[in-house]
Amino acid sequence: MKLSEKVAYIKGLADGMELDESQKVVKLTLAIIDALEEMAYAIEDVEENTQALEEELDAVSSDLADVEEIVYEDEDDEKECDCDEEFFEVKCPKCSGAIELTEESFNDGFVKCPACGEKLEFETCGDDCCCGDDCCGSDD
Repeated sequence: MKLSEKVAYIKGLADGMELDESQKVVKLTLAIIDALEEMAYAIEDVEENTQALEEELDAVSSDLADVEEIVYEDEDDEKECDCDEEFFEVKCPKCSGAIELTEESFNDGFVKCPACGEKLEFETCGDDCCCGDDCCGSDD
């Protein structure tokens, strides 16, 4: 039973009792019943509006999910390409912080420690290494 139906039942009971409206207590009781009736209808309106908003929000959320899938699909492809890239991890001699380097940044020959700013230099022997120059100590 809805709230408004319960209030209507109470109002019907009061009407059926043929109360003397000249008495103060009866006036108060009838005023309370009228207020309850207005509140019940207001609550039902809020519930209906909330239900409509929930349905609209679900529709918007679904549409947004479709848009995100389209927009971020390109980024997912880029991330997949980045997964093939190799990383090197080195320790900073000054702060002992771990630094991840890509092969490209390693080949540049130096990088700054993000923690302390220390410049780390690497000796590289280029793309033709391994190693005819004896620069890395390998005989392969």
